[in-house]
Amino acid sequence: MRVESRGFCFLNCFLFIVSARQWVSASKNLRPCNETDYYYEYTECDSVGSRWRVAIPHNLGTCSALPTPTRGTDCSFSCAAGEFLEMSAQQCTPCAAGSYSLGSGVRFDQWDTIPAGFTSLATYMDPGPSGEESQACNSSSWTPQGVYLESSRDECTVSLVYAVHLEKQGSVSFSYQYPDNNIFFEFYVQNEQCQEMAQTDDQKWIKLTTNGEWDTHTVNLKSGTNILYWRTTGILVGGKMVKPVLLRNIQIEGVAYTSECFPCRPGWFSSAPGSSSCQPCPRNTSSNKGAASCTPCPDTQYSHEGWSQCKERPPCSEKDYFQIHTACDSEGKTQVMYRWVEPRICEENVIGAVALPPTGAREACPPCNPGYYNTNDSTCFPCPPGTHSDGTSVCEECPAGTEPVLGYEYKWWNVLPSNMKTSCFNVGNSKCDDMNGWEVAGDHIRSGAGGSDNDYLILNLHVPGFKLPTSLAGMTGSEFGRITFVFETICSADCELYFMMVKSTTVVESWEGSKERQSYTHIMTRNASVSYTWAFQRTNQTHLHSVRRYITDVVILYSVSVTNVQDGVASACRACALLSQSSQRSGSCIPCPAGFYIDRDTNRCQECPPNTYLSGHHTYGEDACLPCGPGSKSNKEHSRCYSDCSFSHTENNRTLTFDLSSLSTVASLTIGPSFTSKGTKYLHVFNVSLCGHQGKMAAVCTDNVTDLANKDMGSDSTQFVNSVDSFICQSTIIPADGRGFRMALASQSISLADTFLGATVDSDLDGINARPELFSDNSKELDAIEQHSYVCPAGTCDGCTFHFLWESGSACPSCTQDDYHQIEGACKGGVQVTLSVWNEPKLCTKGMSLPAKSSAPCEAIALWLKVGVGGGAFLAVLLVSLTFYFWKKNKRLEYKYSRLVMSANKECELPVADSCALAEGEEPEDDVVYSHKPSLLGKLRAIANKREGDSSESVQLKSSQSERWVWG
Repeated sequence: MRVESRGFCFLNCFLFIVSARQWVSASKNLRPCNETDYYYEYTECDSVGSRWRVAIPHNLGTCSALPTPTRGTDCSFSCAAGEFLEMSAQQCTPCAAGSYSLGSGVRFDQWDTIPAGFTSLATYMDPGPSGEESQACNSSSWTPQGVYLESSRDECTVSLVYAVHLEKQGSVSFSYQYPDNNIFFEFYVQNEQCQEMAQTDDQKWIKLTTNGEWDTHTVNLKSGTNILYWRTTGILVGGKMVKPVLLRNIQIEGVAYTSECFPCRPGWFSSAPGSSSCQPCPRNTSSNKGAASCTPCPDTQYSHEGWSQCKERPPCSEKDYFQIHTACDSEGKTQVMYRWVEPRICEENVIGAVALPPTGAREACPPCNPGYYNTNDSTCFPCPPGTHSDGTSVCEECPAGTEPVLGYEYKWWNVLPSNMKTSCFNVGNSKCDDMNGWEVAGDHIRSGAGGSDNDYLILNLHVPGFKLPTSLAGMTGSEFGRITFVFETICSADCELYFMMVKSTTVVESWEGSKERQSYTHIMTRNASVSYTWAFQRTNQTHLHSVRRYITDVVILYSVSVTNVQDGVASACRACALLSQSSQRSGSCIPCPAGFYIDRDTNRCQECPPNTYLSGHHTYGEDACLPCGPGSKSNKEHSRCYSDCSFSHTENNRTLTFDLSSLSTVASLTIGPSFTSKGTKYLHVFNVSLCGHQGKMAAVCTDNVTDLANKDMGSDSTQFVNSVDSFICQSTIIPADGRGFRMALASQSISLADTFLGATVDSDLDGINARPELFSDNSKELDAIEQHSYVCPAGTCDGCTFHFLWESGSACPSCTQDDYHQIEGACKGGVQVTLSVWNEPKLCTKGMSLPAKSSAPCEAIALWLKVGVGGGAFLAVLLVSLTFYFWKKNKRLEYKYSRLVMSANKECELPVADSCALAEGEEPEDDVVYSHKPSLLGKLRAIANKREGDSSESVQLKSSQSERWVWG
């Protein structure tokens, strides 16, 4: 191996020497090289950090006598910002006017196209059914928009990749907008081995921003090769278009040197040498690339800030002006005025132009808002503490036994309240920064003109905090205050109104397109300082950044009211509880305990009746205690109704009791999977807790990406994390498998049920229909149920009503004594056993248990049976004895009778009776002769008749003599 290696090296050297000699001989006929024929570069750094400067010709073979290599600067050498390394002298030189340099860094702030070195890669993390890559994302990419770069809006995973080699430790920073948490935005770094460098969640997951605001993210980089990834993945599970991520001003520090300065882009300039950045040209000026100054536009042309060329001014139209209401003057008058939209770009002195309308007539100013009073100079001031006013009269103290109702109530808009601010913001430029985003108009406030159709017109209301009235201070409810506003949107394009709480960086609610006049209420469940923001955008089409096509699209805000505001003003007074009968002065109010209302007659605190709850914003009078629904009871504080997991129902004159305690634990239900139009798999997860917990809503749903995005926003921000507590809540889950994420992502957590109305066997309760046909036991209808689940995979068809069927053994009634019967065993050994068994089929659970097996002493023959048998035997013996007696006696009588008959029938004469009886000791000699054999019953009847008849008998006797009696 060593010999072969030497031979290979010798061959290379030989070829190099031969080639060099041929080139040297050819160069003898070439002219000497000058500075324009070559440029300098450094060689790769060696192990000790040194390098060489070499000259490289632009075109090989055009000149000869290149400068010889010289030792270069250290590899760690770099110039300051605004300078570049001049290679011929190897010294730092200031940049000329019209250019800039970062010294040891590089900046990307021009996005007409994706700059060289950047790559946009669209991938789909979920493989097809056969494992192949989906082709649905081929058209997805990061899109340049001039001054910023826009991410894809679909659910494809799109990565912006840039590789940079740093000679020393550096950093990367970039400005971004990330207003929509339905897009997952992450930034991470890999080395040349494609190994992801260690990053905390705060560094990888980018925190959300408020609509229209830019934030900056910075990550430190190690020396060597760094591959930077900006990756977005949209989740379009609701059918609503998501807002893209915007990038601008990417700056990388740690590059060893910059050998040239970068020219300013068109529309920007740098007037002084040694600049580290360029500035945009002012309005009505323009510049070309590398400009040191801006050129003013002609009078007939205009330009916005940062434009590279001027445009002709169009004729003025109705879209170029707007109306305002002037502030009240000393006479209490106001009038309508019209102003040109600034910056004014139209020309009014040309054919077809519209002139500015004249000022309107002077009118009476609207009254002050409730809680304010009017001074002599028509200025409204807030009422002093402890007083109230409806806005049309002077401030008055609250009567005894009452307290002021503090808050904000704005319904007249002559001037903007002091705690409200308005502004205009555009993502791509700053041309509307000095404009009013909203304009007051007497009985309403409306969106302003703005600079272009995709401007954000912003209205902000600051609330320092919330304070419950004294009469409500003892309540344990979750409501600290509420904001209610009445609005209307009139739009011809895809306008959208956002309502936000600034600290949460999330949209509370939004409305798209035209909306009729309506009211919206948001309840504050935590006491904290907050700023409410209304942001209106006429269209989100980025190509309309310099057009006012939809200037007539407006949002109108009629009224805004906020309750229980700390340091607010009072428009009325409310009754409060008094300490004692003698305490009839203002300020003697005391808080009622939780679950107590204020009696109308005595102004004393009285506890609500059982199974009633108090409305959170009303405690005066017993009617403030609202009854709980069927099958529910109130908690100790009477703040809400809940089920104690016990339910009773009467059916067929029998009361059935259900023990549902096993349902008190939080149960989870997963529906899906479902798929978006591009195939993204997602699930709907429901957490359910229907009873128990003393009314506490135990079902919790949380957005885990929101947690990561907000964890570094400070301690106050934790209260705005998107986590909901409810009886039933829902989250959208993106499974971790196949999406490129290390864990499942939960988003769009919402509460579906925060009030327990009741439990009933009826299909309707308070206007809510349970739709029993969905839960039929008929097998023919089960197919319809399955079809319904398929059509409405999220558990609802209209997004408002959700239907759940919970099958559980706990739904059987509790067992009672009617659900079993007893079986008595035979008497064995003087012991009788009794068993209890359930009725079949068994239709109960829990409740009463079967009685234990019992035994009792017994006898083989029962006493009654003995008495009966004995009595029957006695009667039988008696009857036999009597029968035998009468039979014997009757037989004797028959014998005597037969003797008489026999003696009477001899010779047809009546014998002379010599004796009526047998002689002593005489035995009858002849047998009795019966003409017929009588029955036993006949004999008894004869004996009875004999006793009833004459006591004497006439019996024919046999005579011993021969005389005969002849009857005449």
